[in-house]
Amino acid sequence: MLNQIESPMNADFTPAGGALAALDLLSIGIAGDIAHVRLNRPGKRNAINDTLIAQIQSCFATLAEPVRAVVLSGAGEHFCAGLDLSEMSERDVFEGIAHSRQWHAAMDQVQFGRLPVVAVLQGAVVGGGLELASSAHIRVAEDSAFFGLPEGQRGLFVGGGGAARVPRLIGFSRMTDMMLTGRVLDADEGQAAGLTHYRVRDGEGLARGIEIARRIAANAPLSNYAVMQALPRIAQAPQGEGLFIESLMAAIAQGDPAAKQRMRDFIEKRAAKVSKA
Repeated sequence: MLNQIESPMNADFTPAGGALAALDLLSIGIAGDIAHVRLNRPGKRNAINDTLIAQIQSCFATLAEPVRAVVLSGAGEHFCAGLDLSEMSERDVFEGIAHSRQWHAAMDQVQFGRLPVVAVLQGAVVGGGLELASSAHIRVAEDSAFFGLPEGQRGLFVGGGGAARVPRLIGFSRMTDMMLTGRVLDADEGQAAGLTHYRVRDGEGLARGIEIARRIAANAPLSNYAVMQALPRIAQAPQGEGLFIESLMAAIAQGDPAAKQRMRDFIEKRAAKVSKA
């Protein structure tokens, strides 16, 4: 059933309650400290309309303890085919700006919220779907995944944060090619370009995504938060300012009680050393 959380790992996900249960275009399940958020419009290839983008923002703003990491996926054969053009109405310039800013707020909630997000990608990861995927922190692609930015062919321009996020993954020159020519990248090309971190066979993405999310959730929460919040800002800052922010964040992180305990565990040989996989 579409409103059930499915997992090839047979993880004990249970449907979320409260305000999260009212988000009818999402399927949301919780298993311990992992949440699984699934776009639930398979008949529309999980295309995003105004209601869904608002629900994405609400979901990521509402998820709270004990959740420490999120797996984001799409129901059916596709992750997300982008903006639902069938529900798109004509807008004047001001309305267009407001609509774009609504998407920005939702994507910012994913990228700069409290929780690390692992996106599992299959089928279409196109337009707004690629913008959503690029707001996640880790991306896992199945064989069937393909990536495109068809806005140029539709007389449009990216408006959901793609112009800011995608070039930071693949460079503005490659994004220019995708937008001007309509070039579509398959899963291997997307991996080579830097769109994704992990490549798996069809049907294996969710299991890998849950595995990665569990590994992330086992980190000290403040360390995860520093990676999500400080690292992208340091990368964008001039080197001098970035190094100072790094010093501040390093001092804050090492002063956290969880970090001190983990360091004691390592020194006293209760924690594993880094080794080759």
